[in-house]
Amino acid sequence: MIYRALTAVAGAALRGAAPLAGEALAERLALDDVPSVRGGIWVHGASVGELNSARAVIAELAARRPVLVTANTVTGREVARGWGLPARLASLDVPQAVGRFLDAAQPALAVTIENEIWPNRAAALRARGVKQAVIGARMSARSAQGWGRARGLIGPVLGGIGLLSAQDEATEARLIALGLPSRALASRVNLKLMGPAAIRPPRDGGGRDRVWLAASTHPGEDEIVLAAHAAVRARLPDARLILAPRHPRRTDAVARLIAAAGFPAERLGALEVGTAGAPPVLLIDRLGAMQGAYAAAGVCLTGGSLADHGGHTPWEPAAYRCALLHGPHVANFAADYAALDAAGAAQEVTAESLGGTVTAVLSDPAARAAMGQAARGLLDASAPDPRALAGRIIGLV
Repeated sequence: MIYRALTAVAGAALRGAAPLAGEALAERLALDDVPSVRGGIWVHGASVGELNSARAVIAELAARRPVLVTANTVTGREVARGWGLPARLASLDVPQAVGRFLDAAQPALAVTIENEIWPNRAAALRARGVKQAVIGARMSARSAQGWGRARGLIGPVLGGIGLLSAQDEATEARLIALGLPSRALASRVNLKLMGPAAIRPPRDGGGRDRVWLAASTHPGEDEIVLAAHAAVRARLPDARLILAPRHPRRTDAVARLIAAAGFPAERLGALEVGTAGAPPVLLIDRLGAMQGAYAAAGVCLTGGSLADHGGHTPWEPAAYRCALLHGPHVANFAADYAALDAAGAAQEVTAESLGGTVTAVLSDPAARAAMGQAARGLLDASAPDPRALAGRIIGLV
């Protein structure tokens, strides 16, 4: 009651400010023209990452029912529009905005991606008899502890969910403890495998046997990678490195590190990633070039794992049949890397062992290819079927 009262006051105040705040706030308050998907499906994802991870499911839903997509960010909205779907910014969780949005859109089913929890939104959906589903749900122990102190808010939200597919067993247990009906649990699903599983990479070219990629590197990792590459080149003079910093704004700093290591600081520029005769180190200086990098490299070191950033997803390089290397810091994807290691698709390295491991893998094309095939095989075996999941969701209505 307190939350609803405070957000109602906020909603009234924001509406008064909307004429001065511009189009984005008007959209968030549902004061503009909201498209109707009467009897269809409202899909919500926080931003680009969540929407991309669920794209295959969204496409299956859109093939069967009208779909309206919302996101919390402009970039997320534009991504969905790029798929040819009606999309807009999600309404703020104030009763007036949520009510206006639902009255205009009139969905029969609301699908939330991952872990968006909004009490007013959930209450309005229940009041209108709109079925609710959550896919790819995740909740950390820390978040569960915080929500445990606000059971009056989260309990009704979870109690109204008709189907929830979590990413892992721990999330299931935490959500049930907070009020999710156990009957709502569906099979676990890792949405982040769906997109990579849909990739159909080109056939391996011989050039991959002498190219390795350091993907999504963080500060402190580039120096390690460049030192390792010097060791690799001492044994394999024709070996090439593709270096892709996690954040393109670091390009200038990384270029200086490349030059300090004695390599020509060549940037992607007009070059194609897989160009024959490319420099010994090619610096990826923009977004949108990683698919070419994965296709060109036979070995991929996933960044954020040598420095303690929890690691990044291994599944995109796995889709391209890269032999996978990673450092010890992979807490964000611990189960994924453990499975890949056990399958012989990935290998843990340290700063000291990186150069020798890359040299060994590049020196044995058959072993490299076998690691890459094992990575792709595990991806295909683990990826959920978007058609089956979409069928379960639509079955709610």
